[in-house]
Amino acid sequence: MNGGRSNDERKDESGGTGILEQPNLIAPADVPALSARFWVLVVATGVLAGLAGAALMVVLHTAAHLTYSYRSGSFLTAVEQAGASRRVMALAAAGAVAGVGWWLLRWWTGAGGSEVSTALWRDEGHLPLRRSLGTAVLSVVIVGMGASLGREGAPRLAGAALASRLSDWARLNTAHRRLLAACGAGAGMACVYNVPLGGALLTLEVMLGVLSLRLALPALAACCIATAVSWTVLPTGPTYQVPEVGLSASLTVFAVLIGPFAGLLAVGWVRMIRIAHEHRPTGRGLLIAPLVVFTAVGALAVPYPQLLGNGKDIVQLTFTAQVAAPLLVALLFLKPIATTGSLGSGASGGLFTPTIATGALLGSLTGQGWTHAWPAPAAGFAVIGAAAVLAAAMQAPIAAVVLMLELTRTIDALMVPLLFAVAGAMLVSRRLDTPSIYSVRLPAQ
Repeated sequence: MNGGRSNDERKDESGGTGILEQPNLIAPADVPALSARFWVLVVATGVLAGLAGAALMVVLHTAAHLTYSYRSGSFLTAVEQAGASRRVMALAAAGAVAGVGWWLLRWWTGAGGSEVSTALWRDEGHLPLRRSLGTAVLSVVIVGMGASLGREGAPRLAGAALASRLSDWARLNTAHRRLLAACGAGAGMACVYNVPLGGALLTLEVMLGVLSLRLALPALAACCIATAVSWTVLPTGPTYQVPEVGLSASLTVFAVLIGPFAGLLAVGWVRMIRIAHEHRPTGRGLLIAPLVVFTAVGALAVPYPQLLGNGKDIVQLTFTAQVAAPLLVALLFLKPIATTGSLGSGASGGLFTPTIATGALLGSLTGQGWTHAWPAPAAGFAVIGAAAVLAAAMQAPIAAVVLMLELTRTIDALMVPLLFAVAGAMLVSRRLDTPSIYSVRLPAQ
């Protein structure tokens, strides 16, 4: 897959040594010329990923509405109105669905993994279609029921699996197969969050491990097509509503100081994910562990309903400064535990929004103390913290900054503080040799 050379031996386009933190470094020279047939496959991948992403979001919202009996409004409002006993019962049911569902899926489909990272970096871009689509559907169902996992894992997996099937049909070589699968994964995420540029950069910086114009064009094409296709069903506005935040000296100094702390938090978060993934159950344990863990999360949701779901509502509340300090402290401690526990139980799901939520909680909490000494717009603290933790956890600073810009669309004035915080977080995480949240989920060789 790497042409017999290690990452340290790869050369970047300028002739220097390109050493990246992802284990998937691919040199542009390794990818043969992109033929007209390949570009047809890129277009097809974008269309299929957009349709799959839209369909999966419909399934997610249907599961949420049925579980908590609501028709409109936010997920958190529905959870709060559902009552304590219903939260516990809903999570217990989600655990049962997860355990039985994945056990049956493995029995039906047989051996074979369904992790995008493993497929790209270890399996030459191969993904089993039935197993992957089944995993994606189960993932969004349990997230809709309240599992503390990200929703992006399902569309990423579906997009990559569909691209892999197209590669089988077209009999692509390994380099083109990996490129097309990565484009499918990025397109799947881009369409459900309405972040075409961020999705393309995630494809390059995280999944392919190199920023190259030659590889950027198919990634951009697939993500833009998928996003446009998903507009037929999904909203076209930003994911988060953020008040207009102007540049201030207070926010700039805060960003410089918070960056290293965000990096340390990201290091701890990645290590928690690694431990959880290493202790995932196998065999019959997969039937029991999700039920036990999800029920425990449901019990925690009795006093803290914000723990349920992927964390989108937590982020929105911090961006609009609607969370008091005691609740921020509790959620900053409990949300990572709920997410890693859910992942460690054997359930499949994403980590993108839970990571943003963790960073936003840190930024909002420290910002509340900071503003007493040097006032600044409250939304800026949460956005800066979210971007810094996301960058260090993904080991993708450029993608993280662009993703935050696209997710909010109102924080252009925060660019300099944002970059200061991201730089500080990246320096700390790299100093401590921290991998990304995606590479720690690779199976041991």
